[in-house]
Amino acid sequence: MLDLIYLRYLRLALVLRYCKSIHAVYPKENTHDKRVVTNILEITPKADVYIAAVPDDTIHSITSQLPFTNKLVAHTCGGAALEAISNNNKKGVFYPLQTFSKNKEIDFKNIPICVEAQNKEDLSLLSNLGTLISQKVYNISSSERTKLHVAAVFVNNFVNELYHISEDILKKQQIDFSLLAPLIKETANKIEYLTPAQAQTGPAKRGDKKTIQTHQGLLTTQQQEVYQLLTSSIQKRNISQDE
Repeated sequence: MLDLIYLRYLRLALVLRYCKSIHAVYPKENTHDKRVVTNILEITPKADVYIAAVPDDTIHSITSQLPFTNKLVAHTCGGAALEAISNNNKKGVFYPLQTFSKNKEIDFKNIPICVEAQNKEDLSLLSNLGTLISQKVYNISSSERTKLHVAAVFVNNFVNELYHISEDILKKQQIDFSLLAPLIKETANKIEYLTPAQAQTGPAKRGDKKTIQTHQGLLTTQQQEVYQLLTSSIQKRNISQDE
């Protein structure tokens, strides 16, 4: 999806939205919004900023098809460099550091917006755009953003996979996963005032070998591998901190 934004005097307006199918915008309706086009050649060159919210590996191919030149085009990917955008236009990045799911509304006010551009003027434009929707806007280089993105994968995607494993374990015993909700929330909340090292608890932290062995006996082979990998990581970290 590619959004065209008109930005003047700190006022924001959506000029046009390009997507392959209008149902990507209105999945449950047959609404015809004149601001939505499905032909990339119909994109107007009148916008101040073009936001390319597309997968990392399609950034160059899609931006190279844009029917204009020398306009500011910004992608929204954490793992893609500024250079991923076609040379036909000025390059920028407008990366909201958050996880997004369909039909789940997000309050952008506290979401960090990471911006990058090739010159100060374009960087200022993207920063101004960011301040219209968020209180947290940061100038982050491609190198920094790539490291930020991999860190985000650990705290979001990998943690969610652990939720999935926990759900599988409980389902076999017909135990409701929602019982873990308060623990999940408290674990996340603690990071606001404790470091990860200070917040760590559990059998691996304590060196409780008996409990660890009991746990492993309850798991599938694949679950045991994940459990052992994370247990070893916690134990090795504890040793290095004690030295």
